[in-house]
Amino acid sequence: MLQIILIIVGLLVALFGTICIFDARVITKKLFSFGDQNEATMGLKIIGFILFIIGFLVIFFNI
Repeated sequence: MLQIILIIVGLLVALFGTICIFDARVITKKLFSFGDQNEATMGLKIIGFILFIIGFLVIFFNI
């Protein structure tokens, strides 16, 4: 039962990371001014990539 919960949590974290990577420009356009937008987009993509890796490590080491 715990393994199923950890797999679902890992999938959700990986999914959130993927959404951050692909929609970084749209997300930062709503939150920041134009000068900060490029730097915030790069930071959001890096955070999304790290979340993606963490999610799949949880899945990989759980199975």
